[in-house]
Amino acid sequence: MLKKFVLTFIFLIFAGPIFAVQPDEVLKDPTLEARAREISKVLRCPVCQGENIDDSNAEVSRDLRLLVRERLQAGDTDSQVIDYITARYGEYVLFEPEKKGANLLLWYLGPGVLILALIGGFFYVRARRSAPETPTGPALSAEEEKRLKELMGE
Repeated sequence: MLKKFVLTFIFLIFAGPIFAVQPDEVLKDPTLEARAREISKVLRCPVCQGENIDDSNAEVSRDLRLLVRERLQAGDTDSQVIDYITARYGEYVLFEPEKKGANLLLWYLGPGVLILALIGGFFYVRARRSAPETPTGPALSAEEEKRLKELMGE
C-alpha cells in the first residue's frame, strides 16, 4: 500500500508540468505555436518564481501564455512580444534580464566574489605553509615526559 502511495506521489510531482499548457491554448498554426513555446521558456512565472510560464499551472501563467499567443497572432515579432510583456510585468518576468544598469551588479557580483574568495584562499594557504611550526601547548616537564613515555610503552 505504501509503495503504491509513494509511486503515485512521485508520478504526480513529475507530471505537474505536463498539464500546464491546456489544449485550448494551443495555436492551430504549428509555426506560431513553436514560437510561442520558445518565448514561454524565457518568461518566468510571477507566482511560481522558479518555473517558466510554459511549465507553470498558475492562472497568471495561463494569462501570460494566452497573451503571448495573442500578440503572435497580431503579427508581433518574438522580441516585440517579450518587450510588451516586460513593459507590462517588469524585468522580473525575464529569466535572463538584460546586462545593463543595476542588473550588471547581479550578473557580475557572483563571479567577482568567487574570484576574490579564490585569491583570498590562495594567500591564506600560502601563508599557512610558510608559517613556522609552533608547539601546540606549553613544554612538558621532565617528569611529564617520563610519565608520557611510560604510558606510550616506550
